[in-house]
Amino acid sequence: MGAGASVLSCCRGEFEESDNTGSEYQPLLGDRERQAVAALVKLFENDTRISFYDGEPLRALTVLARSDVHHLQLSAATAFSEISEYDVRAVPQEALAPVLYLLQSAYADVQQGAASALGNLASVSANKRLIVEMGGLELLVRQMLSPNTEAQINSVGCITNLAADEENKLAIARSGALIPLVRLGRSRDLRVQRNATGALLNMTHQAELREKLVAAGAVAVLVDLLHAKDEDTLYYAITALSNIAVDSDGRDALWSAQAKLVTELLQIMQVHKIKVQAQVALTLRNLASDARFQRAIVQSNGLDALLPLLQSSYTALVVAAAACLRNLSIHADNEDPIICAGLLPELMDLVPQADQPELQCHAIATIRNLAANNGSDKQAFIDAGLFDRFRMALESTDAQPQVLCELAAAFSVFALNDQLWRPVVELGMCHLLVRLLRCGHTDTEYNACLAIGSLAGKGHPEAAEELMRLWPRGLREGLARALTLPEYASSNVRPAVLWVLMALLNSRRAAVCKVLRADSQMLDAIESIGVSHVPSLSTSTSASWSLLPSFFATKGKSDEMATSPAIADCKTDVDDDGICGFTPEAQRMRSLAAQIVALVQDTD
Repeated sequence: MGAGASVLSCCRGEFEESDNTGSEYQPLLGDRERQAVAALVKLFENDTRISFYDGEPLRALTVLARSDVHHLQLSAATAFSEISEYDVRAVPQEALAPVLYLLQSAYADVQQGAASALGNLASVSANKRLIVEMGGLELLVRQMLSPNTEAQINSVGCITNLAADEENKLAIARSGALIPLVRLGRSRDLRVQRNATGALLNMTHQAELREKLVAAGAVAVLVDLLHAKDEDTLYYAITALSNIAVDSDGRDALWSAQAKLVTELLQIMQVHKIKVQAQVALTLRNLASDARFQRAIVQSNGLDALLPLLQSSYTALVVAAAACLRNLSIHADNEDPIICAGLLPELMDLVPQADQPELQCHAIATIRNLAANNGSDKQAFIDAGLFDRFRMALESTDAQPQVLCELAAAFSVFALNDQLWRPVVELGMCHLLVRLLRCGHTDTEYNACLAIGSLAGKGHPEAAEELMRLWPRGLREGLARALTLPEYASSNVRPAVLWVLMALLNSRRAAVCKVLRADSQMLDAIESIGVSHVPSLSTSTSASWSLLPSFFATKGKSDEMATSPAIADCKTDVDDDGICGFTPEAQRMRSLAAQIVALVQDTD
């Protein structure tokens, strides 16, 4: 009845007789307008649950909307605004047409009511695109440019809702809305500022538009909004900055404000609510995809701010902090600060938490990154319970595939380290690597091969003896599967298996030659690789063999959240005649297989 009361109160005076004495002149209503008002009065008297989006009520409101009389336009605009507060649903084009017409009114109060109605209706997915298709966007941009605060609030609020639709985002950018939105982000009115920041956030979900926002000056405005007193505005600004930080060009733009940006974010993370704290940590994570920010965050005492989050009882905070540390740990200069800040034991405690696989992955990857620096002392890792925690994670029956893959990748790094490879052997963890070699997930099996091959390549008798002990206990089966099963033909696991065999031959030639001579299935499979065409190899794993020196040295640190290095493609080339040729990598695999066969056959 609120909408009906608004309509009737505005229209009632139009029916009343006036002697025009001591009163302003009242415009005379036309027949259609009188009929429309009368129809609405009758409808309200008979049914209070009427729909205004179709039938006689819509026809009557449309007449009022198109009237030249200010009060009737205002009645229609007010009605649509109030109706759309409680009756929000997909509406036909006929229902949007009078609202868009009212948005073009010469009267500011009518425009405000129409913009408010559009904003409410734009919260429904089906209406978002229809409003843009009917030309509503251009009208809203015009309203944004108005000096009237209410017009700004309603028009920007509507554009914020429209920008939630992926197809509308580019249309909004093309409409010329970005610069006004950026400007309104500095508004002194908190409502305008909040709506503008929300619109900017929605526009940061596409890479092309993030680039346009940076060009429009959004970075400086968003950084300044880190001082916003309104919690929603602050959250929107932080999240928009996080999205901009996804792109290298965005990080370049943010670097120009890095001193202020990093300091402000770290201060916010220590005093605000959990939702904001978590978003700050995720923003720092994205910034830390860049080596410059990795150092800047640590040098600004960012580790001290992350430690309480890592110790929090709120999972969202712990995940966000661990994700940030994952990227910070990529920088070699950050290893000692992270350890000195007391973060290593906290990370170790997260490794066995099988009920939080995302958290496990971040913690394991961070430890792997820290361990990749072979020149530093790793006793702190051992003292913090590295191998106990990793054993618990590996032996868990609830371990998820992505966690097993991270564990295998970590062991491929431990196996290279001069201090960490020996405990892997002495603590009996090689059998767990053999289990990973047979898990059925190629990326995990590939990383397990890297670890086993690195241990074999150490040339130390205890490592080779342990691996040969495991040969009949699953190692042979895991290697044979990759060599013989057709699903491994295009996998990087197969060349990795060849490297394992060559590493074993180099360390224990006689013993390996003996078992291979007695294994015609494996030897025939290796020989067939050495003489046949090599299929295209997948590059889905985190490293390619062209990135590996000799046998199994992993090169540098690998992290999926950082910018990925180029991976050399190992594939078969086909010329115009359809005859297969080989890339250098494929030729290397064929050559390696042939060398293994020759060594086995030539060794007495």
